[in-house]
Amino acid sequence: MTNTNSNTRTTLRAEGFSCPSCVTKIKKSVGAMAGVSHVKVHFASARIEVDHHPETVSADDLIAAVAKVGYTARASAF
Repeated sequence: MTNTNSNTRTTLRAEGFSCPSCVTKIKKSVGAMAGVSHVKVHFASARIEVDHHPETVSADDLIAAVAKVGYTARASAF
């Protein structure tokens, strides 16, 4: 995680990407969460970068949102 002012950037690694529509599903699910300001999903590397307010949404909350749309994710250092 990287802290910038009051926001934090959390990087997740996901499993199970099979097509570009996976990107849209994850962006919608995570991006709809209160406290999330930016979501970028890298299809080729299965990396998810999320800028969020850590007091509103935790890394575990982000992982749960990814799981809700059918993918397994875990926090990653890069």
